[in-house]
Amino acid sequence: MNIITVPTSTEAVEKAATIVADEIRSHAAPVLGLATGRTMESLYALLVARYRKGALDFSSMTSFNLDEYVGIAASAPQSYHTYMHEHLFDQVNMQAGHGHVPDGMAADLDAECAAYEDRIRASGGINLQLLGIGETGHIGFNEPPSAFDTRTRPVVLDPITRQQNAGMFGNNPDAVPERALTMGVGTILDAKRLLLLAVGGGKAAIIRKALLDPMTPDISASAIRLHKDCTIIMDDAAAAEWKRAA
Repeated sequence: MNIITVPTSTEAVEKAATIVADEIRSHAAPVLGLATGRTMESLYALLVARYRKGALDFSSMTSFNLDEYVGIAASAPQSYHTYMHEHLFDQVNMQAGHGHVPDGMAADLDAECAAYEDRIRASGGINLQLLGIGETGHIGFNEPPSAFDTRTRPVVLDPITRQQNAGMFGNNPDAVPERALTMGVGTILDAKRLLLLAVGGGKAAIIRKALLDPMTPDISASAIRLHKDCTIIMDDAAAAEWKRAA
């Protein structure tokens, strides 16, 4: 693992955005795995700014998002489809249909998940997978326990995750869908490179567990230690407990 710590969250996001931008430039037809969340909004804003300055071209890029809620229409304001269009897809010159997000309204969720895996394989695989980390230690929506060989599948969301994500649902955890579709841990580990971004003191305890405690399906983020090309970028607040214990 390549662990990078910087003093502030702004610096962490900027460094992560530079890695993503360099990855896009380094491939004729880049394939990225994308994530959502408040920190990722700042990262996407930096990528959009580079595009508007003529420093970044998304025209040949394909992307696959980690997850989507079950039972939320793609057009709903809380969906990750909407999030990605607002923060990236509609702001740059990505080709229509090249930004993939699982369909949480599919009539057959298992078939949708199998098809998502097929689309990733048909693209040649993900060059760089962007990751955050949830309070349960999840990457994607791989709630505990999630075996390290899991593939894209429907999951039940942990109450902690529903509480964490309540902001988009009127701050009401009960309004957050109980289920989601997520890339599996094994799907994530198949990416050629991983980039995990964590900022803020609220991530400090789970970062320490994910990086230093024994690897376990109860903290799916601990699986990133198995990957041969994984970069972790943290601000000092997120890295505090890891630094004390390392």
